[in-house]
Amino acid sequence: MADSIRTTCPYCGVGCGVLVSKDNAGGVVVKGDPDHPANFGKLCSKGAALGDTLGQDNRLLTPKINHQVATWEQASDLVAARFKETVERYGPDSVAFYVSGQLLSEDYYVANKLIKGFIGTANIDTNSRLCMSSSVAGHKRAFGSDTVPQTYEDLETSDLVVLVGSNLAWCHPILFQRLKAAKKKRGTKVVVIDPRKTATCEIADLHLAIKPGSDVLLFNGLLSYLDQNGAKDQSYVAAFVEGLEETLHATAVDILSVAKGCDVSVADVLAFYDGFLKTDRTLSVYSQGVNQSSQGTDKVNSIINCHLFTGRIGREGCGPLSVTGQPNAMGGREVGGLANMLAAHMDFTPDDIDRVSRFWQAQNIAKEPGKKALDMFEAIHEGQIKAVWIMATNPCVSLPDAGRVREALEKCDFVVVSDCVDHTDTMAYADVVLPAAAWGERNGTVTNTERRISRQRAFCDLAGEARPDWKIITQVARKMGFEEAFPYESSYDVFHEHVALSAFENQGRRDFDLSGWIDLSRAGFDEIEPTQWPVGTYAKDRFFGDGRFYTASGKGNMVPVQPKSPVYPVTADYPYVLNSGRIRDQWHTMTRTGLSPRLSTHVIEPYLEVHPEAALCEGLLDGGLVEVTSNWGRAILRVKISENMKRGEVFMPMHWSDENSAEAVVGRLVNPVCDPYSGQPESKHTPVCLKPFAADWHALLIVREKLEPSGFAYWTRSLANGCYIYDVAGVGDPSSWDDYAGVLLGQGEMLAMSDERRGARRYAVLCDDKPLGVMIMARTPEGIPSRNWIASLFAQEELNAQDRLSLLSAKPAGKVAEKGAIVCSCFNVGLLEIQRAIVEEGRMSVEAIGVALKAGTNCGSCQSEIQQILEETQTNDQKQKVA
Repeated sequence: MADSIRTTCPYCGVGCGVLVSKDNAGGVVVKGDPDHPANFGKLCSKGAALGDTLGQDNRLLTPKINHQVATWEQASDLVAARFKETVERYGPDSVAFYVSGQLLSEDYYVANKLIKGFIGTANIDTNSRLCMSSSVAGHKRAFGSDTVPQTYEDLETSDLVVLVGSNLAWCHPILFQRLKAAKKKRGTKVVVIDPRKTATCEIADLHLAIKPGSDVLLFNGLLSYLDQNGAKDQSYVAAFVEGLEETLHATAVDILSVAKGCDVSVADVLAFYDGFLKTDRTLSVYSQGVNQSSQGTDKVNSIINCHLFTGRIGREGCGPLSVTGQPNAMGGREVGGLANMLAAHMDFTPDDIDRVSRFWQAQNIAKEPGKKALDMFEAIHEGQIKAVWIMATNPCVSLPDAGRVREALEKCDFVVVSDCVDHTDTMAYADVVLPAAAWGERNGTVTNTERRISRQRAFCDLAGEARPDWKIITQVARKMGFEEAFPYESSYDVFHEHVALSAFENQGRRDFDLSGWIDLSRAGFDEIEPTQWPVGTYAKDRFFGDGRFYTASGKGNMVPVQPKSPVYPVTADYPYVLNSGRIRDQWHTMTRTGLSPRLSTHVIEPYLEVHPEAALCEGLLDGGLVEVTSNWGRAILRVKISENMKRGEVFMPMHWSDENSAEAVVGRLVNPVCDPYSGQPESKHTPVCLKPFAADWHALLIVREKLEPSGFAYWTRSLANGCYIYDVAGVGDPSSWDDYAGVLLGQGEMLAMSDERRGARRYAVLCDDKPLGVMIMARTPEGIPSRNWIASLFAQEELNAQDRLSLLSAKPAGKVAEKGAIVCSCFNVGLLEIQRAIVEEGRMSVEAIGVALKAGTNCGSCQSEIQQILEETQTNDQKQKVA
């Protein structure tokens, strides 16, 4: 490896550049790339921990047929034969691909070309359907194209930033830090519109905790207010906008109705409206709280309407900016990875179908859109789709109504899964498993939220028999008889064709244009710098700055939209609205971030966040267990009582799967309703009911070797240095606790202690003065001690006499200071350390704690949490002084 390799982070849509180099121990060091314009050297906690995730634990290394190791020839022959036979017998629409925003653009392109161009069906969709398809639909209705007009720099030049349905601090931390710095430097005002009080509210001048799903009403009210107060940009609207009168007529609403319908105060609504009215440079940044809705497209258009009306679009510091969730969600849109579009931002119109068909020389090209994600899996369930190829994603966890998705795959005649991970919930249903390249082995391009194409460059050799996804698909395509159309020998070959298609018969008529790279050499491809498209003769500094849109009329389109009631409203039986989303240090289903011990320390277990009054009403205890039930499934979670929730609402993270927990898959609960235009599921509004889950015992189980848990009513697994940590609970006692502990902890020197009066038991098994396993059982969760010190013993070479004596007490002898729950993952700083710095050292600001402990000085994602700890500690200290 050279001194360092420049590549791109594989997590969110920010698209941060990273530098990868080797350390002295043969490992890998990952740092932010100071020259990348997305992050300028900064990384969030997940990006900073990428080096922890490059091992071979749970890595898929060989092809498998029916869960048995096979050769590549056997596996690819079988995939090609079964897909070809299925098409011949049942027609092209009997097969489907379900792909992922984790793929590179080159992988996406080849998959899209094979199924749409040569198999002849558009039944290819992507997990980005769950992420940003409502933005795509909203853009196309307003602009005539899926064009993101704004850039990250607008965060730093705007005077008012409106964050709608976006917990930017946790989901896009680098953008949050850029906004926070701009606020400090130039006084940018920030409005946060979100039902929850999240970490992002740390920098908010105003937080509108609106009723879930009421965004359209809020922005319709804003448009009416702007109209009533003379905010229309007369010349811009007259020259460049259509649909004005119909939209104003359909969306008119007064402030009192908005406040009532959104469940916020009139004063707060007026403050937001007045700020938008008086601030020319207003940027609206929106994410999953807008998109993941049964009226997500209408929400998008309600926001864009306000910007078109005021002419605040396509200019510095003002416009709508959709921030995407995955590293290459944008690249997937560019190559046609969604079922309702063709490659290079073309659509299923006669002209575009003919154009792509001629370019690909594809006589059998699909003539109409295919099935979107949920419809696709329903068609599998109904037997209409008989063969499916799933690439780099885990729909048994991420899709709503996940139980039905599993039933569909169980019934499907032929299931192929290509992934870099060996065990996922989805892989259990695969007839053929194909080992794909992982992040450090991949070579190609990705596109971030602001249309910036960056290179992912390989810095590791391919592990085992893994192959790049584009190569896997190419091999199958050739075996299906399409050799001439799939001549690719490298990712450069695919990229070159992708560029050529973007330029083909374009001449500036389509927004997506890479014609400036049409003569790019292989060496030039290797040296591509992060570049925003369009690239070439028709490139422009700003889309829509010239008033030119891609609609039939060339004008931007204001779209009349109306608030709609939820398809499934709350009822007496299901009285709470379940919201779902991310947590700070984990990604998707934790197949990558779960390999990092430091990322597993911030939030250890799946949880349900509930308001104190709701907890009191339902008899829930903080730290206890709760059973959550919807019409579609159930989950058992740890209770987290929080004032950040509104009374009738609850929140559950999306990351846990059956591979790392029991009964904690949020997709099993979420309703399958979709937006009628985008097909994006409603992941933010599912009616649920709650009741305490009564376990007879709780235990902390720490073992050196991974267990496959069974028999627990509740369990979740996390990783620490040298060990696995299980939080478990059970119903009914084993016949012998001693025997039970022996089975779980393994063979060795057993240390045991029991307290019959309290019903507590503790066991440790040692071998050569090293712990093999520890189990601490109590009748209530309060009886379980902190895990940090016990887990730290598994990283030691051997235990000393003092450690052995104090092991079963579950706390260190002497004056060893406990860290507490980890707050700063970057520097492994715990809650108790921060509290001691406040109380004992008088560190009374986030900055002062950063100086003392380094906490919050890297990615900054934990700064809001540190501020909350400061406030709570100071409040408690004052209460103690008064008492």
